[in-house]
Formats: sequence, structure tokens, C-alpha cells
Amino acid sequence: MNLQIRLVAIADNGQEQVHEIASLQRTELQLETLGLTLAEGKTILREIQRVVVERQVAECLEPYRHCAACGQPQPGKGQHDLPMRTVFGKMTIPSPRIVYCECQPHDTKSFSPLAQLLPERTTPEMLFLETKWSALMSYGVTADLLQEVLPMDSPLHASTIREHVFGVAERMEKELGEEPWCFIEGCERDWNQLSPPDGPLTVGIDGGYVRGRNKEHFEVIAGKSLLAFRREAGEEDELSNKCFAFVQTYDEKPKRRLLEMLRSQGLQMNQEVEFLSDGGEDVRNLQLYLHPEADHLLDWFHITMRLTVMNQMAKGLPETVGKDEDQYELRPSVLKNLESLKWYLWHGNVFQALQTLDGLQMDVESATFETKDETGGKLLKQIEELHTYVERNQAFIPNYGERYRNGERIASGFVESAINQVVSKRMVKQQQMQWTQRGAHLLLQIRTHVLNEEWEDIFRRWYPSFRPRTEEQPVKKAA
Repeated sequence: MNLQIRLVAIADNGQEQVHEIASLQRTELQLETLGLTLAEGKTILREIQRVVVERQVAECLEPYRHCAACGQPQPGKGQHDLPMRTVFGKMTIPSPRIVYCECQPHDTKSFSPLAQLLPERTTPEMLFLETKWSALMSYGVTADLLQEVLPMDSPLHASTIREHVFGVAERMEKELGEEPWCFIEGCERDWNQLSPPDGPLTVGIDGGYVRGRNKEHFEVIAGKSLLAFRREAGEEDELSNKCFAFVQTYDEKPKRRLLEMLRSQGLQMNQEVEFLSDGGEDVRNLQLYLHPEADHLLDWFHITMRLTVMNQMAKGLPETVGKDEDQYELRPSVLKNLESLKWYLWHGNVFQALQTLDGLQMDVESATFETKDETGGKLLKQIEELHTYVERNQAFIPNYGERYRNGERIASGFVESAINQVVSKRMVKQQQMQWTQRGAHLLLQIRTHVLNEEWEDIFRRWYPSFRPRTEEQPVKKAA
């Protein structure tokens, strides 16, 4: 059996042109010969692409053959080639240069219509696939996958894909607004006139480390924002769940980045926002002066983690210290004080917690000086660090017990999953690549938008004709 594939091009005046695309031979029906092979599909798509582009270019250039003002022919002045990489292969498009008619004044004597209409050398569809897949897997694997499934004449190099990723990410960076010290706008009277907002947004922020060049590591701040509920929820509406990330020592607009993510979830000035963090100075400063209805909370997980370590150390202390009449209990006393300390912190009693830490510090320091016990020295260091930690974050320590009983969040376990999803899976786990701060930061911007399912909408905004929506694809509403 012989199958002929032809493409019929019909002009606006009804004239038809038939183009031979491919010829397929089929004999017996077998599993491996059923339908089209991948190679045949690539060939057919490449040939169809060639014909479509030729017809598009010819139709585009036709109006420029004559002057729009007087109708006189406009002569050509040579031509140059425009290399264009598409999802169906790399093409070279002849781009003629046309001399302007003398009936109208112009700044230049000639112009190239195709160079003006096609300023970029990679189509949005190809750029979308490169950047999206690079956000989910390594540059090298992305290059191999594109070569495997698309009809590409020559393979893309990983470095080329990386440069495309950087270029697209920097385009997004330029769209971010300025970074003022305070983002609160308007007054309380105006905020009270706004419509009732959706449920509070809970934002968890944490940090992770990425391997840099020269065996150095740098910190990446990542977080996730969760919407509690919608006031007018439909059957198809889902609660908003978005993440963000940036390299702490590279990003110049971290607050703006976080605020824009919250605004994409429908943030209003009269809406409650809860920030949960580990109390580190970087993440603590990031959340300040962003919103008038914000509550800043210290993550209970990081407190209890420190207390657990101290409790294990205390079990290694001597039972008693001193001799005869000067003998007193050490281990039971320290364990009891640690239990009291946990109780005070759980109920938000920072004053008593600091008093308990002062007493613990004096007891352990005195016993360690007398016994020269190594465990006591390590525990003393942990006590001093916890004292500083609680003292610096005392304004962010709520009554965790009350919040827990009311069903409110007290820990940022969902942020740990965000760190794993945003950073670790792409840059840390089983990855041998060494990152620059710029490279990691720019890739993270694309990765977060891909994970938030916003990447296609961004390309639609940049290129209005990119993947037009169908009736089955409603526009996603901001939370």
C-alpha cells in the first residue's frame, strides 16, 4: 500500500497550490508498522512546517512590493537570511530588503519587513518548551529530550538552553517593580470599605543551601503561601497554593517578589496574612512592612527541635554533683527545668521562659566548672544559643497551645515540602552540578512559575497569539 500525503494551499483569491509532503509504504499489518513511526512523523511535520512558513512569508511580503501611498513598485536591495529555530526544526528564512518609494519621506532609504516582524530567533513555542523542561530537569537531559521527540536537524547544546533560560528569567526580573522599604498603601478607612476578603493567607518561609562553585555553598530562601478558604467558592474553584524562591545574597527585590506572589492570590489590604518562619534574621526581615494585617509567628517546629536536642544531651549529665553535704541533683533538675521551659514556650510565656533559661545556664555552668564534664559544656552552649534565639524572636512567639486548640497553624511543615519541591529536587538531590548565584536565582524564578502553573499564562501575556485558550480551558482566577 502506498500513501501519498499532499498539502493544499488555498490563497485568498481561491488559487490552489499542491505540495508533495511524503510518501509512505505499508505491507503487512504488524505492531511495529501500525500507524506512523516517530521518524516518519518528524519528517512529515518538518515538511509541513517548511511549506507553511514559505506561504506565510510570501503572503506577508506581497503588500510591500508596492508603495502604500502611490502604488508604485518598490524595488528590492538584496536579501539576508534569518535563522529561526522552531519546534519542528531549524529554518533559514530569506529576508529581502526593500527600498522605500520616494513619494514619502523616511528616516532610512530601505527596510526589511521580516526583520521587523520577527525580532527573535526562537519561536515562543520552542522557547516555552526549553524553559519549562529546564525548570524540571537538567539542561543536558532537556537537550536530549528535545532532540528525541522533536524533528530537529541539529541538536541544541545545553549551554544554549541555559542562555535562553537566563534571558527569559531576566525579562521577568525587569517586570518587577521597585523595592521600597514599606509596601503598605492607603489608610485604614479605605481598607475597611473593601469587600470581605477570602480566608487568611498563611505564608511559610525557610532556607536551604545549594552547592556553589569552588565548593562553596550559598543560601536559597523559599516559601509557600496557602489560602485557608474562599467566601464564594464554586464547585470548580480550588484553594490557592503557590511557592516562591530566590537566592538571598543575589536578589535585590525579595520583598517585591513575595508581595507580587501574594497579590496573584488576590491579596487585599484588609485580608489577614500569617507569616511562619524559623526566626533567622534573613527571613524575619523579609516579611516585615509588607501588609497591615500581618501576624509574624515563630515556627514551633524549630523551637521544639532545639528543646529535643537539649533534652537528649541532659540525659547524659551526671546524676549528682558534689560530695557529702555539698552533693545535689543535676540531671533530674535540668530535665525538669527543660520540661518547664517547653511548657512556658508552648503557652507563649516568654518572660518565664527566659527566666528558666537563665537558671538553667547558671546551674549547668556551675556543674560543668566543677565536674569538667564534656556533655555539660555542649549543653551549656545549646542553652546560650536558645536564650539568644528566644530573646531575639520574643515578639513572634504566640500562645501555641491556644492556636493549636483553635485549629490554627503553629508549624511550617508545608514549607519543608516546598524547599524539597522547589530547591532540592532540581539543585541538590542527586545533582552534581555546581551553581552560580545568578544561574540558580534565574532558574528558580522559572521553576516556581512552572510549579505554580503560571508559565503558560506568562507566555500568553508576552505573545498574545501563543496557544489561544479554548472553551475547555477557562482562565484561572486569582485566589
